[in-house]
Amino acid sequence: MSNDCIHNCAYCINRASNDQSRASFEPHELAKLVIEFYRRNYIEGLFLSSGVVANADETSMRMTQAIHLLRNNYGFNGYIHAKVIPATSSDILQQLGLLVDRLSINIELPSSNSLKQLAPSKSPDNIFAGMKQIRDSSNENWQNLLEWKGRRESRRSQELVANCSNCEVRGTCTGLDACYKAKTTLGRPARFAPAGQATQMIIGASPESDLEILRLTEALYAKYRLKRVFFSAYLPVGDIDIIKRASHDGSIPLLREHRLYQSDWLLRFYNFSVDELLTPEAPFLDPTLDPKCLWALRNLDRFPIEINRASFDDLIRVPGIGTTGARKIIRARKSAHLSFDSLAALRIVLKRAQWFITCKGKYRDGLRFDHDLIYHGLTSEEARKRSYRDIVSKEQASRQLSLFDESFHRNLRLAS
Repeated sequence: MSNDCIHNCAYCINRASNDQSRASFEPHELAKLVIEFYRRNYIEGLFLSSGVVANADETSMRMTQAIHLLRNNYGFNGYIHAKVIPATSSDILQQLGLLVDRLSINIELPSSNSLKQLAPSKSPDNIFAGMKQIRDSSNENWQNLLEWKGRRESRRSQELVANCSNCEVRGTCTGLDACYKAKTTLGRPARFAPAGQATQMIIGASPESDLEILRLTEALYAKYRLKRVFFSAYLPVGDIDIIKRASHDGSIPLLREHRLYQSDWLLRFYNFSVDELLTPEAPFLDPTLDPKCLWALRNLDRFPIEINRASFDDLIRVPGIGTTGARKIIRARKSAHLSFDSLAALRIVLKRAQWFITCKGKYRDGLRFDHDLIYHGLTSEEARKRSYRDIVSKEQASRQLSLFDESFHRNLRLAS
């Protein structure tokens, strides 16, 4: 909504000390722009954030006004994710939560010390207080919704009895369906951020290890019931002397961000814990191997597993087999014993999985269950994938992101 900001966070391009042009949308301007994009099918939803223009409450109120116009004046029913400004008052936060699908408050950095050094005007207490209010409001709203459903069913039952009281055989009259569909006068409670809350932290602007980052991530999921933790690799912007002093490095490879997202996926969907992925002796993720492969190599005593007998929990721990693949395997082996060819037909990623499984009690022909051979096989594949990603990322970095293709800009220049 605005790139004007009173804060001077060292990692942010919109920091107060950065010499750049400033601009802000008025609420009605932003609402009109979004609805026009939506009607032209350029967008499907809105992610709204802002620099802190004067203070947290004024900025958040302007965001709330813009979203209110979208929802109530323009009838916008698409997805909206709003970025909450830390220290926003509880009343404004409550209003905002009733208008959007998801809320998020940026935790910014993985530790209080780093936040104090790189963003001294931001308080961890304000950040966590906002997270707590979103969590508690979501819980309260869910309880209100359950109570409303109970009252609605009770009212429907009473109406059914009243409407059918003269029936000789209750429940067989032609008006029964109408009884069930009778509308209650009880109003449904508005949903508070039904898609939950999320947060984001900058990776590489401060010296925390991957172990510290993932332990914080795990704690946030447990304590504040977050849906997602987003990681953002730090990219140098302007004068970065303070960043260099903090992290001993002015940049961070995007591959580290990628590895953290892979680990986060394992935490959320594969029942891994942080201590299984990293240790104090090895606190950083391996850039040459994805976290699941690295865990499997460190726990070869659990492999190979027999694909025709392994449980779902064991299957999803095999590199190359995800939750969907594990369900396919369990469903397919009910009718026949599976072979490596059968797994290929099920689209299981055998380049990784073949090292950790047997089919009908046999290891795959030409392979040997040996740590060094497995490591070489896995890293060779990862090197090829990484080379391709590097080429693509360089091509993407060389051009400015645009909502429109080059033909649109060319036609626009001709028209002007």
